[in-house]
Amino acid sequence: MTSTSEPGVSDRETVARRLLDSSEQLSYDPVTEVDWETPLDTDYHGASPEWSTLYGTSYWADMTPGQQRELTRQEAASVASTGIWFEMILQQMVLRDFYAKDPTDPAFQWALTEIADECRHSIMFARGAAKLRAPAYRPRRFVVELGRVFKATATGEAAYAAILVAEEVLDVMQRDWMRDERVVPFVRTINNIHVVEESRHMKFAREETRERLRGAGWLRRQINAFVVAVASYFIVTSMVNAKVYENAGLDGKRARREAAANEHHKSMLRSSCSGLMEFLHSAGLLTKPSLWFYKRANLI
Repeated sequence: MTSTSEPGVSDRETVARRLLDSSEQLSYDPVTEVDWETPLDTDYHGASPEWSTLYGTSYWADMTPGQQRELTRQEAASVASTGIWFEMILQQMVLRDFYAKDPTDPAFQWALTEIADECRHSIMFARGAAKLRAPAYRPRRFVVELGRVFKATATGEAAYAAILVAEEVLDVMQRDWMRDERVVPFVRTINNIHVVEESRHMKFAREETRERLRGAGWLRRQINAFVVAVASYFIVTSMVNAKVYENAGLDGKRARREAAANEHHKSMLRSSCSGLMEFLHSAGLLTKPSLWFYKRANLI
């Protein structure tokens, strides 16, 4: 990144100041910005149909338009619930990282701003999922416990690169959804808020990943690349809960079978992650062992 810092001011501090300024100028209050009062209009999708795990399959062709819309609403709620789960992990990692550090540092102040953003996002996602008439979707118990370990132990570039993966994948999805007039308006508003505010979080995560990797040796990069890849695998594969199909009134066994073999959805995931993979490669975090997990998660 080209430096435009003041004399004696680091690029990291300059980025943090810019993010704080941006947050002051362009932030949203979901309580007032999102239409929570209008009843759910079931003539709309919950997400762009092309992002459905069944889009392009024979099952999708057999479904009625009403079933297709209900499935995308359940899938959107599942993605939101997974987002809440990871945002809670993110908040704890960032808070732990900046514990007892210099509060006059703009990076410290930005970290607290990001945590405040994530709190609002989580409440917004929770209210959105409820309005979509979805149950509380959670990752498998095993994944929840892995997340508990990860949030308590991940540090430095491992924490910030994992944060970046979760944010980037969701960002690409939501950019499509917020522009799609087939998607129910209140979900489009939620997506727009998240995309605008999350762009600052991604900028910070990239900067912190680069900063923490300065001077890192080969072994450290290998270990952290593996940790980030494993975390990425469980984050992405937890986005759509297996129970969405039954809750949408579908044959769960058939739906899961066809979703697992759906090349269209795998292609959507891969295309959404091209920029992310380029960044991980440039940071030295795209190693041969890590590639196995990214391929398994259809991210590359």
